[in-house]
Amino acid sequence: MLVLGPAFASLWCGIRRTAVVGFTAIGLCAALSYHHHTLGRKQNTLTLVTMAGVAAASVFASADRQRRERLLADVRSIAEVAQRVLLRPVPRRVGPMRIAVGYTSATAEARIGGDLYEVTLTPSGVRVIVGDVQGKGLEAVETAADVLGAFREAAYDEPDLTGVATRIEAALRRRLSAQRSEGPVDESSGEKFVTAVLAEFGEGETVTLLNYGHPSPFILRGGGDGAFAEPDDVAPPFGLSDLVDAHPRPYTIKFAPADQMLLYTDGVIEARDGAGGFYPLAERAHLLAASDPERALADLRADVLRHVGGPIADDAAMLLIRRR
Repeated sequence: MLVLGPAFASLWCGIRRTAVVGFTAIGLCAALSYHHHTLGRKQNTLTLVTMAGVAAASVFASADRQRRERLLADVRSIAEVAQRVLLRPVPRRVGPMRIAVGYTSATAEARIGGDLYEVTLTPSGVRVIVGDVQGKGLEAVETAADVLGAFREAAYDEPDLTGVATRIEAALRRRLSAQRSEGPVDESSGEKFVTAVLAEFGEGETVTLLNYGHPSPFILRGGGDGAFAEPDDVAPPFGLSDLVDAHPRPYTIKFAPADQMLLYTDGVIEARDGAGGFYPLAERAHLLAASDPERALADLRADVLRHVGGPIADDAAMLLIRRR
């Protein structure tokens, strides 16, 4: 029974405490042997040797655990820095807009993934992008970085969203060409692409949208009515424009001061419950009624997690925009 002491101590205690517990267990074992007049017998000697071996192994296990914990802490710090570079914190107020952002990674202990978002104040107004890179892992993160870099640069220079989208498509093509030149393409992963929706909020009570195969934004009117801002035509994602001749066309909808827009990735609407049912976003839009956008988005995110009943299967990014 005394063997359990140092064994369990190695799971939670540091090296010194684990060693103290091990020496205490050996001392108690020796004291009990002396009390029962078994000290020096062969079986008792083997017991003490076994106890010492377990204590030494527990100390080494505690040292290895602490080393792994320090390594994990370093990885988390690097991930936080990478997140701030890739997904920079969005201000709560950008021009005439109040904005809240929520991001939930499907990978345990991860902070970044293939979902992307950015909000930029430009001479043409507030421009926004929310997208999702096909695939996971480091390649998806690198592709998301290229798309965001192209958007941040083009949003200031281009007079309209079509020009911004053209710059993003060119940057993505360079990325895909570089990946093909570096080595053989994994045919099982399919063609790489990025779904995205771009939005431009001008001075008037309208918003211009450009959708590249992404889930349509959800508009919640001041009167409580909500609807998806569906595009007039279906457009392919970035990276697949060569497959079709048609290109997406910008479309404009009304966006009054009392309205709010929710942009999101497919990890939200494709979140499934235990029975396999998708998350009913339109039915839960009333959760966005809180006066504070961050509180409203937190309520919606909590409801998505309750719907799933556990960890989500895909990254989920949400961006809530209100006109002040």
